[in-house]
Amino acid sequence: MAEVPLSPVGREEIHRLEAALLIASLFSREAIEELRNPEGRLTWVDSLAVAAAALARERAKMPVTQIAEELGRTEATIRAHLSGRTKAGKLVRETYERFLKEGVKIEVPELFRSLQQTLTEEQQSREVEELRNKVQELEAKVSALSAEVERLRAIRSQVLELLDGLERTVQQLRATVSSS
Repeated sequence: MAEVPLSPVGREEIHRLEAALLIASLFSREAIEELRNPEGRLTWVDSLAVAAAALARERAKMPVTQIAEELGRTEATIRAHLSGRTKAGKLVRETYERFLKEGVKIEVPELFRSLQQTLTEEQQSREVEELRNKVQELEAKVSALSAEVERLRAIRSQVLELLDGLERTVQQLRATVSSS
């Protein structure tokens, strides 16, 4: 990976710092705990991305108004992230401070592997539920088809009885015609 500047100059360096902040923040224990909640997962990742983008731009000495305009967010949202009043902003700021102390290191923690397994289990759980629903639908269709087959068998029996009756009638008519 190319060197990640902690005081970026220019777009390329801003994007490198932004990506490093986002990835390192995503692998943190707090982010992984937030990601376990499926309802807020996309919102949380979006907040982290905005906070990382805002901090990278702030480190490049961009004014809040320009950051807000570039990121398509309000100045109030950008200020909340930069001041650490949001969870995402606080986490990204902590990641940046860790970068200052320890250098830019991004490691995939065991917790992430655990989250990956949890996500896989959730996906399998959803797939099992979908399959159960399909089985129920198919069972209902089989039941309806079985009922239809029984109805058709009953009609067939009635038709056969009618044909037997007709055949007897035809034989009686033939017998009557031949005797006359």
